[in-house]
Amino acid sequence: MPLPAETRPEPPRAASPTRRRLLGLALLAPAMAALAEEPGDFIAAHAAEHAFSGSVLVRKRADVVYARSFGLASRAFGVRNRLRTRYRIASITKAFTAVLVLQLHEQGRVDLHRPIRAYLPGYRSNGAATITAHHLLNHTSGLPNMDTVTDLEAALKDGIPVYQTPMTRDQLLERYCSGDLVAAPGQRFDYNNADYVVLGNLIEQVCGRPYEDVLQAQILDPLDLGDTGLLRQAAIVDGLADCYFYRDDLGAFANDLPVYPENWYAAGAMYATAGDLLAFADALFGGRLLRPASLARMTAGGLDDYGYGVWSYTMRVGDRRSRVVKRPGRIMGAQGQLFRMIDEDITVIALSNAGRVDMDAFVAAIGRRYAA
Repeated sequence: MPLPAETRPEPPRAASPTRRRLLGLALLAPAMAALAEEPGDFIAAHAAEHAFSGSVLVRKRADVVYARSFGLASRAFGVRNRLRTRYRIASITKAFTAVLVLQLHEQGRVDLHRPIRAYLPGYRSNGAATITAHHLLNHTSGLPNMDTVTDLEAALKDGIPVYQTPMTRDQLLERYCSGDLVAAPGQRFDYNNADYVVLGNLIEQVCGRPYEDVLQAQILDPLDLGDTGLLRQAAIVDGLADCYFYRDDLGAFANDLPVYPENWYAAGAMYATAGDLLAFADALFGGRLLRPASLARMTAGGLDDYGYGVWSYTMRVGDRRSRVVKRPGRIMGAQGQLFRMIDEDITVIALSNAGRVDMDAFVAAIGRRYAA
């Protein structure tokens, strides 16, 4: 079914360099789709079949070969997603946080293997003398997992206190990220937002500035990422897509549950456009953010194939194995993927505000088609 036409124009926004770049991509999209007709047809068909709402960008070597948006940024007002639409990127935030920590390591300000009490002297967990930044970065800290509400039924009945209660960062650290160890550091992989909340506090302590200021100075400003930032419940973000998640109990899409997005902090509180995220990926793998040794450290898969803020593994492409670095993110209706095929020099960015797509399978299928 065709999407309804937009009934009124969006309010004008200043044309930042990032937006001009995305508008250029939008104009080139039909030609780029024609150059890669078969992969483009697959993306469109898969998006339609699974109610995908969002934006997809594909870069192959030096060229953007696909750029298209699908679905609605606002279902209430019938506003379409566009390449300039800003999306919640959820745990893709962790890749930015990992880069900031590795930059501090390169500057000699953070020792990845020094106990974190050296940087957070007031940290009360009994792991303060044994947990290191290395353990936090690769989710082997042994801290209790801060996400104890794991299904919708419990969330609707009891709420999600960690994300539905306003808290300062000190309160978030104290209440949810400072418990006694449940495993020895380095022994077990446990995907835990608490690890990156602690890292956000470490960054602030070392730099003497708020996390978002360090992020702005070290990554966003140097890369001219004008459509990327940190979410706050009270802040109105121009051009930010509303999020919807499918509820089996209703048999329909519904609004995301009300939350304080800033409580995801350095673990998942960022927003971005697909174009900004592609620019970040280009800079990361192009050596403009980290030295080669730091990038190698970040992308070296450990337990669960997890490096520092990213998964790193190989996948089959035809009769060969291809090296992949992937950073997914998901919070209710917000889903995202930064998917990089190292050997083929292909990057797939997919950001979504609604849908029933298996995003891991979607971006892998896109990558395989462009690598063929």
